[in-house]
Amino acid sequence: MEQIGQDEHRWIMVIDLDRCTGCQACVVACHAENNVPIVGDEEVRNGRAMHWLHIERIWIGEYPNVRAKFMPLMCQQCQKAPCEPVCPVFATYHNAVENVNAQIYNRCIGTRYCANNCPYIARTFNWFDPEFPEPLNEQLNPDVSVRRRGIMEKCTFCIQRIRRGRENAAAEDRELRDGDVQPACAQSCPAGAIKFGDLNNPESEVSRLVHSPRGIRLLEELGTEPSVIYLSGGEAHVG
Repeated sequence: MEQIGQDEHRWIMVIDLDRCTGCQACVVACHAENNVPIVGDEEVRNGRAMHWLHIERIWIGEYPNVRAKFMPLMCQQCQKAPCEPVCPVFATYHNAVENVNAQIYNRCIGTRYCANNCPYIARTFNWFDPEFPEPLNEQLNPDVSVRRRGIMEKCTFCIQRIRRGRENAAAEDRELRDGDVQPACAQSCPAGAIKFGDLNNPESEVSRLVHSPRGIRLLEELGTEPSVIYLSGGEAHVG
């Protein structure tokens, strides 16, 4: 039986850009699952949006044969994350058990060094104490803290779901199976564009998809070794 906290996992997300329709169901699911507040139009115009996951438009081909596609963009869970070594209080660190870039919210002092060092612009700063007007206060997830103002937030691959999956498998005296863990974004995607699993499990779907010739990693030339792989049908640039 798998013992919690002993065996390393290598959680990977594979996103098929040919399937993504840009519906943003994943964005809504991420907000609901992780207690991410809505800041309103004015703060968005001030550049203070709180989305842990957002959709970028990408363009395929050359003029006049240009097609628009959509790219879900979140923390890339880098194996060599540039955000980790610059944190003066070790609020962001590499979780060796789950192999994700984790965040300790009650340790963060809001220097924003991590955000400045992230090439993916995947972190958000909590400028204000979060507000959840009725009835949104009734849907807060008890498995996730409501963060105070003055700290950095980001995608964690729904680490609370990862831990719950491991605990359920241990309670049932079995190993963790492929599909036992689904982040909110992957679970909510109506087109099935987002796949999630353990790369260390040779039978997982992501273990097959990661070897696709269509696979690309965002800004791979930086050497950050992202854990998010995009399946692209052609050359693309973000616009």
